[in-house]
Amino acid sequence: MKIGVLALQGAVREHANSLMNCGVEPVEIRYSEQLSEIQGLIIPGGESTTVGKLLIKYKMLEPIAKMGQNGFPIFGTCTGLILLAKEIIGSVQPRLGLMDINVERNAFGRQIASFEQDIPIPELGPEPFHAVFIRAPYITKGGEEVRILARLEEKILFARQKNLLAAAFHPELTKDLRIHQYFIEMCSK
Repeated sequence: MKIGVLALQGAVREHANSLMNCGVEPVEIRYSEQLSEIQGLIIPGGESTTVGKLLIKYKMLEPIAKMGQNGFPIFGTCTGLILLAKEIIGSVQPRLGLMDINVERNAFGRQIASFEQDIPIPELGPEPFHAVFIRAPYITKGGEEVRILARLEEKILFARQKNLLAAAFHPELTKDLRIHQYFIEMCSK
């Protein structure tokens, strides 16, 4: 199985390493022609406005959006979560707009307010997941088809809507492969 990692900006190498450690071949996606080679796509963290503009520049915004609408598995972390959202509070930036969620950008504060926190994710088992938050967004609300997988207080941090998975944190910055394995299982169905 081959899973793509959008390689326009962000933690591309870290996601690729996590995929390799799960026994999957990562493909760094830089051009739309590469999208036909993969069974799933990860959109890593970075700067969401920049990545949105780059998706347009490299003619990938529409093809990826169509793939997602047709059931193709897409996993967004941090910036990827923002780009998956239908609604970004206070922003009209380019986005895929696939997931029925409202997102608050930089919701926990600036870079200096970055933090790590163990969060329970019952879908992954009884052990909490050590989550790394860097200028993290969070989901303020989700539509009827959105399954909330993790929260911190009232903030939604991890959610799934059919073929779409979104995390406000960076699972690729930990040694815990459970979230990548969860996404690989989504891709193999």
